[in-house]
Amino acid sequence: MRQWLSSLEQRHGINTLTLRARQCVLISFTLLLLLVIYRGFTLQSDTFDWRPVVAFILPLVLFLPSILGQRARGHAWLAFVSLLYVTQGVMLAAVPGQTVHGIVEALVSLALFVGCMGYARFRSQQQRQTGK
Repeated sequence: MRQWLSSLEQRHGINTLTLRARQCVLISFTLLLLLVIYRGFTLQSDTFDWRPVVAFILPLVLFLPSILGQRARGHAWLAFVSLLYVTQGVMLAAVPGQTVHGIVEALVSLALFVGCMGYARFRSQQQRQTGK
């Protein structure tokens, strides 16, 4: 794996890979946030309660400063948190009538995981090269 990543870095350049990983993180983070909000509204019963929606959104929103600040360590931690949403999506896929939503949530969460791990790696190497 390390050898494959090194050849990828030599082929495309560290700056390009960092930019692509960041784009993947931004897109998948936004999609996951929208999916979680949508699920919070659709899985409610007759009376709407904000607490479950906030409970699902809060872990993502807490990482917003790390994403906006482009911190590699924050992206690495977000990658691990995104695995909770992968599990949640797989569990939701088992609920009758929510299969598609669960699969989409699991796939978007996996994209967030891959993007965050890639960004954390490429950004930290980019900072080592520039001496920051």
